Amino acid sequence: MIAETVCSAVAAAGLGIAAVTAYRRRFLAAARIAAYALVPLGLVMTGVVEWAADTAFSPTAWAGFAVLGGAWALFMTTRAVERRRGGGTRKERRAAARSAQAAAVAPAASAPSLGQGARPASRPAAAPRAAASEDFSDIEAILKKHGI
Repeated sequence: MIAETVCSAVAAAGLGIAAVTAYRRRFLAAARIAAYALVPLGLVMTGVVEWAADTAFSPTAWAGFAVLGGAWALFMTTRAVERRRGGGTRKERRAAARSAQAAAVAPAASAPSLGQGARPASRPAAAPRAAASEDFSDIEAILKKHGI
């Protein structure tokens, strides 16, 4: 009862401010103020305020919120455990499934054996021998350093 009275008073005050604003020829601002002022009145008329007041003072409603919070905590805990075990995100699992499907295609097969796999990429041109020996010189130096 008190909440309805307060909301009605707020709506009446807001409409009064909107009227003063319109009198000053600021019609756009007055219309916006009137819209905001009518929201509490609409909430009272639809019964949302009464429902909220009944919910705020109901032990059953608070128990329901506690159950919802527990369900949310359980859900988030299971997601965290799933990620730690290596489940990864949905995108990562899909990418892994696609790569496994592409790997299932026989290397000498003329057509993919499992649906549409990845198309073979064109091989880059072979590098000259000098560039290849330069790449291995670092590796040879590391191996010699460790006595291998």
